[in-house]
Amino acid sequence: MSAPVVLPAVTQVCLVGGDCDIRYELLSRETARRALSTYDLTEPYTNTLSLSTVSLGAAVSLLNDLNWYLVRFASDALVRDPSISDTEWLSRPLAEAIRDGRLQPDETDDTYRIYPIEDGALAAPSFASGRDAFDHENELVVRVTEDEYEG
Repeated sequence: MSAPVVLPAVTQVCLVGGDCDIRYELLSRETARRALSTYDLTEPYTNTLSLSTVSLGAAVSLLNDLNWYLVRFASDALVRDPSISDTEWLSRPLAEAIRDGRLQPDETDDTYRIYPIEDGALAAPSFASGRDAFDHENELVVRVTEDEYEG
């Protein structure tokens, strides 16, 4: 009997579309299409685009490469790194702060943006603070910076 194959945990990126079809907008632009061409793209929720990458640093670098498009076509860019949390996402500014060493991962679980999941889509988010018990089955939980929370 062979041992089960254990896949390595990977960092994930989720781009949330704004008022347009995020997949179409990104893949119809040559530079964005090239930046995304090496990734397997999925749509875990309506009008989102998700992919896996090797690390938090690689995820932040990809988001930086796509910045021109994200400002125009995305309402949010999220990163989930298994070394920080298996269930909670990081906002882009928070992921950048951790990557740059300005924050430690254990200093990031006090302020959240919560997206309810309704009929396979992300609904309008709300904010929460503290260590509430979140419903990870029906909510997408995103750790955010203090500035994002207060803004």
